[in-house]
Amino acid sequence: MFPVIRGLHRAASAFWTRLNDNTHPGIALALGGGFARGMAHIGVLRVLEREQIPVSFVAGVSAGSIVATGFAGGATSHDLERVARSMSFRDVAQWSINKLGLVGSSRMEDFLRKSLPIHHFEKMKTPLAVVATDLRTGEPITFHSQGEVFAPVRASCSYPGLFQPVRHAGRILVDGAIGMEIPALALRSLGLRRILSVALPPAPVAAEPSSMFGVVNRCFQIMQRRTERFWREASDWIITPDVTGVAWDDFTQLDRLIAAGMKAAESMLPQLRRALAA
Repeated sequence: MFPVIRGLHRAASAFWTRLNDNTHPGIALALGGGFARGMAHIGVLRVLEREQIPVSFVAGVSAGSIVATGFAGGATSHDLERVARSMSFRDVAQWSINKLGLVGSSRMEDFLRKSLPIHHFEKMKTPLAVVATDLRTGEPITFHSQGEVFAPVRASCSYPGLFQPVRHAGRILVDGAIGMEIPALALRSLGLRRILSVALPPAPVAAEPSSMFGVVNRCFQIMQRRTERFWREASDWIITPDVTGVAWDDFTQLDRLIAAGMKAAESMLPQLRRALAA
C-alpha cells in the first residue's frame, strides 16, 4: 500500500509543479538590499532583458524593493538607470532627528511618485512583492496584493538606527532585510518556483567599527550570516555581483555597479536557459 501512496504523492507533486510552471512561466526574481549598491540590480535586469529571459514575479527588500517596483511597473533597465543617475540621498531622506531615528523618509514618497510608472500593486505589469519587517513581532511582512506601493517601499528601506520606522497598516515597519535578507522565502510562500536571488553583501569587516553606523552595520552582518542559509535554500540560483569597495551611500559608482550586475547575470545565463528549456 505504501508504495502506491508514495507513487500517488510523486505524481501529484509533479502535476502541481507543472501547473505552477504553466501559471508562472519564466523565473521569479528576489532582489536584496544594499542601499546605493542596489543599483547593481539594474545590470542584472539589463541582461535578462537583452537575452529575453521572462520574469514571472519580482520581489524586493530595502534598495531591491525600489528596483523591483520600477521593473514591475514596466520600467526598462535604461529607465531605471536614468532614475538612478538623478537620485541623491536628499531625494529620499531628510535629517529629522528624533528618538526613533535620525532621518525621515517622507521625501522618498515624492521621489517615487515622480519616478515610478505604476503606483499600485494590483496594477503592476509583472506581479510584485515588497517585504518589510514588523518591529513589534519581528516577522517579515510581505505586501503584494493591493494598495499603493509607497509606504511598503519606504518601510522596506528604513534601515534601523538611521531611518525612522514607517507606520502603515497598523504596524511599525522597518527594513525588510532584517526579517528576510533576500526575499526568496516570500516568493516560495506565494507559490513561485525557479527563483533567482540577487545578493549584494558588504565586504567582511574585521576592524572595530568607528561609528554608530558602523556598529549597526556590523550587527546586520552578524545577523545575516546566521540566517543566510534559509534564503539560500529557498533559491534555485544565486547571483552575487562584485560590489566590493562601494560604500552604502556612494551614488557615484553607478557605471561600475551596473557592469558588476551584468557580469554576474551573464555567468548565470547557461543555467537559466537550460531550466527554461526543460
